[in-house]
Amino acid sequence: MRLEDQSEVSTLSPSFSAQDGRALLVDKFGREITDLRLSITDRCNYKCVYCRTGKVGAQYPELPLADYVRMARLFVRLGIRKIRLTGGEPLLRHDVVELVGELARLRSRDGQSVEVALTTNGHLLAELAQPLKDAGLRRVTVSMDAVEAERFARITRVPRSYEAVLAGVRAAREAGLKPLKVNCVLLRGFNEDQIVPFAEFARQADVVVRFIEFMPLEEERVWSPQIVVTMDEVLERLRSRYPLHEIRRDPSETARRYRFDDGLGEIGIIAPVSHPFCGHCSRVRITSDGKVRTCLFSVFEHDLADLMRKGATDGEVMEWILQVVLTKEERHHIGEPGFVPASRTMVHIGG
Repeated sequence: MRLEDQSEVSTLSPSFSAQDGRALLVDKFGREITDLRLSITDRCNYKCVYCRTGKVGAQYPELPLADYVRMARLFVRLGIRKIRLTGGEPLLRHDVVELVGELARLRSRDGQSVEVALTTNGHLLAELAQPLKDAGLRRVTVSMDAVEAERFARITRVPRSYEAVLAGVRAAREAGLKPLKVNCVLLRGFNEDQIVPFAEFARQADVVVRFIEFMPLEEERVWSPQIVVTMDEVLERLRSRYPLHEIRRDPSETARRYRFDDGLGEIGIIAPVSHPFCGHCSRVRITSDGKVRTCLFSVFEHDLADLMRKGATDGEVMEWILQVVLTKEERHHIGEPGFVPASRTMVHIGG
């Protein structure tokens, strides 16, 4: 018996009918929820200076693989079409390939395969890219905040980390995990001089580089608006070297997308601070210890793992999920007076 079949399948209320084409996961603002971010660990083998203090390790437990599969399966039955595995560093889980295989067998409400993706720092990707692809992984995103070996090692606090990540990027490309995305978090006075080198990297390495505005989610809580390198500044720096044109995108996509005029390479910019996209948000998150978060910046969590431990049937869990989605926040309040930081930092939420 596969793991996805091991939990009780209860008699569902008519609102869960698989023949009903209506969207089920819709929040009170009318946004359809189709994307699930599933963290499977808050352990990480890097101590990136913009994320970690370097002194604090994992703070929350991990769940058995079967629990993650059941959670994902019930979310999919309600309308989730994309699942992204995150951490911490998800490749630290010894059962990650098996988990990808279980998730890849799930089918959406219209009978289609669920798109399974993964975000990683890339350090362990070289050996795992092909097994993950064979298990059913569709796409991978690699976090990479400099294209200079010495600078990269200073950021991650791990010697020779740059070489390991480049090997992972090459392996992912060879395995056919495309489009292959590379995420770079920008901080003023820290790595904004990497913008143009990253554009060159995108053109040479056949990857989509995505620049991300720094958000107040780091362990040391030192964020300020002044440290944010905004989307407009990124575009100004890029256009000083390369002509760009914007590509049409789905409204729920987090990144604004740009292609070089000669057609070689693509750049994305994720700008939650200067150009928020909350109005089209299609995501919910589950932490490694089984808490549902309806927004990255939530100050509240909803304990799905505890509900399951208490013996809730599938139908009861699904009814609970529907109610939780109705609590999804309208937007974040970054930079506004009285802003309250998220109840967890990024590594303990799941990227």
